[in-house]
Amino acid sequence: MDTENPQHNLYTVAFYNLENLFDIYDDLDMLDDDFTPKGTKKWNAKKYSRKVKKMASVISQIGVKETGFPPAIIGLAEVENKEVVKDLIQTESLQKYGYGYVHYDSADERGIEVAFLYRKNIFSVEHSQTFTLLIENEFGERDYTRDILLVKGKLQGETVYCIVNHWPSRREGEDKTEYKRIAGADKVHQIIDIIKEETDLAKVLIMGDFNDDPISKSIKQHLVDEDLYNPFESLLAKGNGSLNHNGDWHVFDQIIISKTFFEDSGFIYRNAYIFDDHFLKEWKGKRRGNPFRTYIGKWHQGGFSDHFPVYIILEEIV
Repeated sequence: MDTENPQHNLYTVAFYNLENLFDIYDDLDMLDDDFTPKGTKKWNAKKYSRKVKKMASVISQIGVKETGFPPAIIGLAEVENKEVVKDLIQTESLQKYGYGYVHYDSADERGIEVAFLYRKNIFSVEHSQTFTLLIENEFGERDYTRDILLVKGKLQGETVYCIVNHWPSRREGEDKTEYKRIAGADKVHQIIDIIKEETDLAKVLIMGDFNDDPISKSIKQHLVDEDLYNPFESLLAKGNGSLNHNGDWHVFDQIIISKTFFEDSGFIYRNAYIFDDHFLKEWKGKRRGNPFRTYIGKWHQGGFSDHFPVYIILEEIV
């Protein structure tokens, strides 16, 4: 593909973990105290406004080299509420593209959710709902985490199903928490079974921050089956990454597609990318080349996110 000459029948589908896009207000029901003016991070209106503008600027550039336009569809992780999503799409960078959004509150204890953005002149929402991931910790107590979001809609007239995920973290250890992400994979398959009750030929996009790599057990053995294809496995094999932890690159951010996107009709899959342009990276010091973050611990860096966005290109066959 000649990326210097965008084609108008190409469309970008993206996913981006925004690294704690919190407003500045204390929600008494959530553990968001750090992200308030009096909290440990001294989060305030100026920092929030700058963060929103930075996130919007990044989104407006994803896939433009290939398609000429920002994403038709983008899944988001780590947004606090619908107000921050609205602030995002009303920025100067995004407002002109006419984005709509889908967001639901969930029971996540930190109050960070997933959301779904779409350009209204390209995609129309027909149905949306969330699915609760019910898991327990080692003491048999419920572990409150993000819901999984399903959005059904028409992409330039073709029905597409989008499943947006942010699976439980590895914070307590990769092996110790693996069962939680396997539960996430099982829940996604339950959602796919619901979709298959409508049609066996559905075009499904499974996107998210899975907190596991494409070769991890939850993805490789429990999520990706004979009906699905994960283009980000090959990117990991080439040494690419969407985040860096302790010097190791990972591709936790992925967009997995149904193999119906390889049929010669409607929208077909073309390529997958990690959007890691130079301006998104640390440019000096021991973290050189890593994502330029908003915070490292309690120290404000003024960057973007600890994740790079990921995206795929779909071609419309007319």
